[in-house]
Amino acid sequence: MTTAPALTRQLRLAIVVHGRPAPQGSKKYAGHRRNAASGRVSAVLVEQSKRVKPWRTLVTRATEEAIRARRIGTVPEHFPPLDGPLEAEIVFTVLKPASAPKRKRSWPTTRHSGDVDKLIRSTFDGIADAGAVVDDSRIIRVTATKTFPGEHPDALDQPGALIRLYTLIGDLS
Repeated sequence: MTTAPALTRQLRLAIVVHGRPAPQGSKKYAGHRRNAASGRVSAVLVEQSKRVKPWRTLVTRATEEAIRARRIGTVPEHFPPLDGPLEAEIVFTVLKPASAPKRKRSWPTTRHSGDVDKLIRSTFDGIADAGAVVDDSRIIRVTATKTFPGEHPDALDQPGALIRLYTLIGDLS
């Protein structure tokens, strides 16, 4: 049995987002509309969570700022959108409920903290909106963690997220 060579990764962008992470959930039906140009009638679906749009905006702005902050000496570095196979590491810091133990490590496993897969979806969309990646479909490997402030080495001191994007180099077979 042969083993595939390990992929090497190179950190390309680190993003810090401050704000309450919001999961991108299900859509709800909001009626039908006729497209004026084509005349087609289609269903209108809207995001159920009111927190998604503000979170995506925060992620987009933080991503744009991280891109602008990249420098070679005093000159801003040209940063084309990342393409090819990418890896993302995300640590979501969520608000710790008042009912959670104060002196003991606990985990954000309630509905209030959001499903990690839906947190990833809304976050990837914000990164793509900022133009940091050609398309979020380029991200082939993800590590995501939900934690409370101060309870993980990469946790922020307030709600938000630490996001690291890596390019992957090597044989993917």
